[in-house]
Amino acid sequence: MDLFDEIFSAMRVESALYARLEATAPWGVDFVGGPGANFGMVVRGSAWLTAQGLEQPLSLAAGDCYIVAPQTPYTLSDNVRSATRSCTDVIHGKEGGIASFGGGGAPTDIVGGWFSFDAQSAEPLMSILPPVLRIGMDSERALALQSTLQLIAMETAVPSLGSKLVVSRLADILFIQALRTYVSSCACAKTGWLAAYADRRLSAVMHVMHADIGRNWTVETLAAAAHMSRSAFALKFKAVLGETPLGYLTNWRMYKAKCLLRQHDVPIAKIALAVGYDSDVAFNKVFKRRVGVTPGEYRRR
Repeated sequence: MDLFDEIFSAMRVESALYARLEATAPWGVDFVGGPGANFGMVVRGSAWLTAQGLEQPLSLAAGDCYIVAPQTPYTLSDNVRSATRSCTDVIHGKEGGIASFGGGGAPTDIVGGWFSFDAQSAEPLMSILPPVLRIGMDSERALALQSTLQLIAMETAVPSLGSKLVVSRLADILFIQALRTYVSSCACAKTGWLAAYADRRLSAVMHVMHADIGRNWTVETLAAAAHMSRSAFALKFKAVLGETPLGYLTNWRMYKAKCLLRQHDVPIAKIALAVGYDSDVAFNKVFKRRVGVTPGEYRRR
């Protein structure tokens, strides 16, 4: 299992809500940033998306998809100067999953909603997401995203047996598809673990380290995997990832430990061995120093 598979497996989407906006110009909707990520697709017409963290508004055309990162307030409108209403006011009057509003002018339809997931398990991916991820209709992956959104629309328009579970799984797929698009684009950061995977030498280290995170790694053995001297490797690793190789390793060990601790049938001693500690005493000490509570307290919470 590679790093992306490990993260995706750990961050199961917990819930997903869905609605269809049928707006006529002039119109505008304000969305308050919350713990969940927002997603949507322009089915007909066009819209402007402004958001906290964006340097300028994004123009959305029919077929364009977007995902807005958690805790990011944003606005959808026909014109950046149009008056806006709160999402709560607009959605409150919806009938059959459809919210119709606006001034009676040019129409725009947007299907979308928001999904939530466990913040701890999603942390590595949230750290690389931009405030808004836009996938244009000309993107190679846009068709897959549109197909997933259409399936969500079908399940929510006419609920049937297991619809809630199906929508949750589809939201999982939608989020992964969007992240794939972002990772494969040239818009990724030049620093961080994603940049390390794009680096020819550091990529080899990332693969072997995450494939066996419980191994007794040293800076020397990691440098050998990168075919670099110890000093050159340590400098390059810190420049790209912002921390030392062993510091990075410890952080990921704690991340994996937190994921395992949510599985209440896995003994803490077994988790300690899985993430590279010969005794649960040593593991408890490092975990409390990094996380702030003992593994047992974390599990109980």
